[in-house]
Amino acid sequence: MASISIREIGKSFVDSAGRSTHVLRNLSLEIGDGEFLTLLGPSGCGKSTLIKIIAGLESQSAGSIEIGGRAVDRLHPKQRNVAMVFQSYALYPHMTVAGNLALPLRMRRLSKLQRLPGIGGWMPGSRQVNASIMQDVAEVAKALELSHLLDRKPGQLSGGQRQRVALARAMVRHPAAFLMDEPLSNLDAKLRVQMRTEIAELHRKLGATFVYVTHDQTEAMTMSDRVAIMFDGEIVQVGTPQALYAAPANRRVAEFIGSPKINVIEGVVRASDCIEVAGAILPISCALAPGEHASIGLRPEALSLVERAGPMTFVGRLQRVEHMGSDLYVYFHVLGQHNPLVLRTAPQRAYGLTPDAMIHVAPSLDSMLLFDKAGTAVRSELTSSALFTSFRSHR
Repeated sequence: MASISIREIGKSFVDSAGRSTHVLRNLSLEIGDGEFLTLLGPSGCGKSTLIKIIAGLESQSAGSIEIGGRAVDRLHPKQRNVAMVFQSYALYPHMTVAGNLALPLRMRRLSKLQRLPGIGGWMPGSRQVNASIMQDVAEVAKALELSHLLDRKPGQLSGGQRQRVALARAMVRHPAAFLMDEPLSNLDAKLRVQMRTEIAELHRKLGATFVYVTHDQTEAMTMSDRVAIMFDGEIVQVGTPQALYAAPANRRVAEFIGSPKINVIEGVVRASDCIEVAGAILPISCALAPGEHASIGLRPEALSLVERAGPMTFVGRLQRVEHMGSDLYVYFHVLGQHNPLVLRTAPQRAYGLTPDAMIHVAPSLDSMLLFDKAGTAVRSELTSSALFTSFRSHR
């Protein structure tokens, strides 16, 4: 196992006109021994560039990388003791599965003369080394259930099998860390679910450090010990999946994490102990001054249908209903809000829900998030129940 220290990494490119484009900006991150950390962000945020810098496939413009406490900035990729798994699998089509798995071991354990076709097999020690290589290949193939595929070539394999071969080729070297750059993006939805489980189980068995790159939040949330959210070449928040979902650092993170997307409702602070949002008065106290605009974030499960309107409910016009089997998604418009809101409820609540009907929705204030005008999360808390009688007077 090996920890990875990323310290003030910067990366920039200069185009033919001499203009500089910053891809990574003074980025720092500590990844623990045996941790599964995912770099999550939209396309173009710099996450693939960062993992390639860790692997040594690209050089940084500034900063340093340490793996297992050792500076690796000047080391060749093969000297860093990490294994890279690519989106494209990067398998040699003319080689069998066994040949693809054996190749990194042959490059490490055999001399140039021993690797020569024909005469290489007659060089002293070649037979013993090749035998040990094939033994290691057989062990890894058995662990990933590839033994029956060793004689096939990549073109004869399914997408899931090719991805498993790519993982096995990384495993056979026993690296200190696995670096995975969107390895599941070429698979269909069903295979992605299967491979997520296999990768998570592989991490549990090996106990090695995994650094995983994806733009798919489901992959990040289901497999990771921690997730680092990246936007525009910067890491904006690092935490467990649960922490990122429940306490995002800003509105952008809140909107990126969660499906369906979080509801963000514009409101105004009316007093130190309440906020007016879409016609409702919510008993929320925060550091924002009266008259300041604020945004309320409510996950779909933090909204529920109620029979009657009240001072802390939203009145909305039903747009549509989506049946998702175990869940029902209800989309509706509320006063003064441009985009529709969505709530998640039990499918039994679908009775009587017809388009354009007026519905009443109550928020769960314990799960509410508050953001200031700049989108930064603001500390807030429920107002004391003793002050509840003052809410109506604020309207």
